[in-house]
Amino acid sequence: MSRKAGFTTSILHSDRDAPIEHGSLHKPLHLSVAYGYRDARELAAVFQGKAQGYAYGRQGNPTSAALEEKVNRMEDGVATVCFGTGMAAIGAIMLALLREGDHVVSSAFLFGNTNSLFNTVEAHGSDVTFVDATDVRAVEAAITPATRLVFVETIANPRTQIADLKRIGELCAARGLIYVVDNTMTSPYLFLPKNVGASLVVNALTKYIGGHGNALGGSITDTGLFDWTRYPNIYDSYKGPKTALWGIQQIRKKGLRDWGGTLAAEQAHHIAVGAETLALRMDRACANALTLARFLEERSQVRAVYYPGLATHPQHARATELFNGYGALLSFELDPARDCFDFLNRLKNVVISSNLGDNRTLAIPVAHTIFFEMGAERRASMGIADSLIRVSVGIEDRDDLIADFAQALT
Repeated sequence: MSRKAGFTTSILHSDRDAPIEHGSLHKPLHLSVAYGYRDARELAAVFQGKAQGYAYGRQGNPTSAALEEKVNRMEDGVATVCFGTGMAAIGAIMLALLREGDHVVSSAFLFGNTNSLFNTVEAHGSDVTFVDATDVRAVEAAITPATRLVFVETIANPRTQIADLKRIGELCAARGLIYVVDNTMTSPYLFLPKNVGASLVVNALTKYIGGHGNALGGSITDTGLFDWTRYPNIYDSYKGPKTALWGIQQIRKKGLRDWGGTLAAEQAHHIAVGAETLALRMDRACANALTLARFLEERSQVRAVYYPGLATHPQHARATELFNGYGALLSFELDPARDCFDFLNRLKNVVISSNLGDNRTLAIPVAHTIFFEMGAERRASMGIADSLIRVSVGIEDRDDLIADFAQALT
């Protein structure tokens, strides 16, 4: 039996599993939006899903397809679809798989834009119940006969709460519910949601997988664990001979083709190249984050630090059990007597920015920016204080990073 290649080796060489034009090491950019066929019957077969090929650029291109293969290998899935952004990916799930009157149970500890999206989902006729997903009992109590799926993030942004991932997976399997896990904050290098029973895995490719802050993208991976023959919302058009692909086919057609959140070839190329160093970057960023979290925890100017790698974190044991590292995201509350804006303005190497997963360390005042639209009451329910600062830790030299925070605090 041949030995399975390791994580990074598999990513590096996946493009070359099939011949590439002119011996290129990377899948080249395919910028055409239309594809010509010499045989009209072949074109018809592609449109009908009976043959492999490309029909129109809105549904994908060879460059994005190569990235889909990379992400699919990372997540050990049966199929992956890429989108123009991570939000487009989450929106595609809701658009493609829900109908009026359906119900979603979601973690209350959500990325701000995901929370906004779910408000829109409710406005269009599907109810959403937000619960404390760190406890499976809260998820179970919220399930109704109309519930179709459960949505959680691995590490919540920005307070780093960790959902009861394994037990929620067991619950969804027992109840026949789609289990959607947003793996963005951990990446498939630190965590494989399939191992806790995830049906669909979301990644905002903009973040750690791309890693360089130069391309937007998102993906959905079907792990193959969900029985789509039991799901009532699959259209007959997408019930092909391979039942494991029913869900992802409907997502590709209804969520990508119809809604148009296409990942452009140039963005796919940037992300694919960035993905090659995911493991190296994550190891360095996670080590930096743990060092910074421990440093901040000891500072009198800091009231609280939220990072799963700290023994004081409520879900530290869970993170240790499930993840291969504690992630590169942390947040902390300054002493309320100190002005968070003044502190941020004193940072020299750390960039004041709203992105995550960049090679550079980025910091932002959460309540005043990315979570401002939620309102004070919703922020309070999520534990987001006005003095909370989120830090996406990068790969700088560790001593330089600590020195920058030290001088800004003093």
